[in-house]
Amino acid sequence: MLQVNHNQEEVLKNDSLDRTETILVIDDSQANLDFLYITLDCAGYEVLLDKDGKHGIEQLKSKQVDLILLDVIMPKKDGFEICSLLKSDPATKDIPIIFMTAVTDAIQKVKGLSLGAVDYVTKPFQEDEVLARIHVHVKLRRLNLELDQQKQQLEQRVQERTAELSQALEELKKTQLQLVQSEKISSLGQLVTGVAHEVNNPLGFISSNLHHASQYVQDLIHLVKLYRQQFPYPGDKINKEIEVIDLEHILQDLPKLISSMRLGSDRIQGIMHSLRKFSQMDGDKKKTVDIHDGLETTLMILQHRIKAKAQRPAIEIVKEYGNLPQVECYPGQLNQVFINILANAIDALEEGVGNRQWGVGKSPYPTPQIKVCTTVDNENVTIRIADNGLGMSESVQSQIFNPFFTTKPEGKGAGLGLSICYQIVVEQHRGQLNCISILGEGTEFVIKIPAFGFQS
Repeated sequence: MLQVNHNQEEVLKNDSLDRTETILVIDDSQANLDFLYITLDCAGYEVLLDKDGKHGIEQLKSKQVDLILLDVIMPKKDGFEICSLLKSDPATKDIPIIFMTAVTDAIQKVKGLSLGAVDYVTKPFQEDEVLARIHVHVKLRRLNLELDQQKQQLEQRVQERTAELSQALEELKKTQLQLVQSEKISSLGQLVTGVAHEVNNPLGFISSNLHHASQYVQDLIHLVKLYRQQFPYPGDKINKEIEVIDLEHILQDLPKLISSMRLGSDRIQGIMHSLRKFSQMDGDKKKTVDIHDGLETTLMILQHRIKAKAQRPAIEIVKEYGNLPQVECYPGQLNQVFINILANAIDALEEGVGNRQWGVGKSPYPTPQIKVCTTVDNENVTIRIADNGLGMSESVQSQIFNPFFTTKPEGKGAGLGLSICYQIVVEQHRGQLNCISILGEGTEFVIKIPAFGFQS
């Protein structure tokens, strides 16, 4: 294939369509070249002349040509060969070719048209016929270039609009996630606030009265002991009742019972306080907090899932906490990240039931474990949450942060948890959230938060 300038068509399309059209004439007859030059030049065309087909094609490397007049019978390479070369090259295949011949054989004309020529002019030339045919094909060429240019502009516009729509769709998804996240935190906050209000009133009543009850019990026990000292022989009826109610046990156990009730009351108050801290609404303001408080609160909330079950032993929680500074962040949002990742770790361990036979007691089967580690460097606070569950395949791992992607059965999750986590860590806190997982060995999530504040 001839090496022709492959940018020629692109230049043609981008060039102004008001320029003078250029016609290349290839003919071994000087008389024909002279006639056509005068005729076409007077008609307003720019004319290029050449007696040799191969040399004529060389001009296409540096010239923009709109139409080629090509003699059929020439020495070295005839017109049919030259036409085949031009039509086989992407840079010149769209340039219209008109054959010039004295042969009127229909077979020859069909051959030329089948090679890609658009028309024939016969020798000796009739000026009006030559100009008429050239005018038609030059106009078609111009229209084709205009159409191609408009097509390119339309395609470019479609690409731009598609990119704009794709960007708008991504922004819409992010907005939806933000709304979902805000709604979840808001709903949780409202729920906890409502429950706390309902619980705190009776709890406060119980807690405040336990103090008096404890004092009353002590007073009554003291009184009973004084009665026994003053009246060591109360009579058979009283002795029998003392034996029936087991007075000695009551005197020893009642203070312990009151103390247990006080501990229970304090425990409930602590849980309600932790729930309020966990679900706190951050608004637009960052707060300086201890990351470990959020982790501990989250683990406390998930305690019911960590405990032993019929099909597995208790999940072992291993904590390796570093000496972290107070971190400026949105604590409510980070708590949302912690609970999502820890809940997913518990899910992964429970999915391993039956595959690993947790806790059977045989050496090949490890205890289900979640490891929580925290460290700090000059730039970031790093929180690592790892489980020794079944891990994930590379294909699953590559999609876990995509909105609505989930491997859980229907009804067990909407696929928003980790995508919201990613948005909270990366976009809200300017941090990093990565997942490292090996199929059959476990999964680790690595959260990095700027240690000394970040720009919202």
